Order: sequence, then C-alpha cells, then structure tokens
Amino acid sequence: MKNIKHILIVVFFCNLFLSCNSLKTAAYDQYSFQKSIEIKIDASNLIDKGTTSYTDHLKDIGDLGLEIQKIIEYEKNKPNNEVTYAMWQVLANKDKNLLVGFFRRWKDKKQLKPFFIKEAKKQIMDVMDLLIQYESKKDKETKEKLLKLITNN
Repeated sequence: MKNIKHILIVVFFCNLFLSCNSLKTAAYDQYSFQKSIEIKIDASNLIDKGTTSYTDHLKDIGDLGLEIQKIIEYEKNKPNNEVTYAMWQVLANKDKNLLVGFFRRWKDKKQLKPFFIKEAKKQIMDVMDLLIQYESKKDKETKEKLLKLITNN
C-alpha cells in the first residue's frame, strides 16, 4: 500500500512538473528588447521614405533586412520563446502585410502613395509596439494579443 501511495505521489508531481513546463515563457531579454526598438526605429524612418524611389534605398532596406534575419535567428534559439519567434517570422514574411511585405510592395510599385504609407506604417508600428511591450513585460494579456495577430496573419 505504501508503494502505491509513493508511486501516486511521484506520478502527481511528474504531471505537475510537465504541465508547468509547457506554460513557460522566455524571461526578459535586454538584447531582444533593445534590438526590437532599434529595428522599429529604423523601419519607421525607412517606411517614411516610401514616396521616393525604392532603388534609392536599396542599401538601407538590405541593412534592415539583415538585422531582421539576425533577430529571427537569435529569437529562434532562445528556449520557451515560440511567441516572439513566430511574431518576428510574421513581420519578416514578404507575403504578409507587415514589415517585409511593405518593402516588397514598395519594390513592386517603385514608390508608394502617402496615404498608403500612413496606414501601413500605423499598422506595422502598432504590431512592433506590441512585440516590444511583450518583450518588456512577458504578460499574459500581451501574449494573447500577439498570438491572435500570429494566427490572423
């Protein structure tokens, strides 16, 4: 009887441990926070130039693309970081209507209309603000908002 009791206690704690492990979220990361802010500022400045020729900004667009690739690789390799990694993948997807998708449209159109830039920039900056907020807080509410964005995009 004592052995059964001990086995049940061990099974209970194993289940508790496994269920808690699946709820883990990556801890606050100063590098991720800082890099996200840098990319947001660089992207914002570059988006504002969308009314001019795309080819005039190839170097800046390429540099930003490289920074995005770096942060994606960094985020991919952090444990318990699926949400942040997935959101960066959405931002970097050229077929989505977010950051890299904006640059693809700019490339296709050669230059963009101010009203389009204004609307696209607001949407992109709001998503980046949410990502930065999540990185700083790691709270459940922001996480749920990001998961909804990831699912809808």
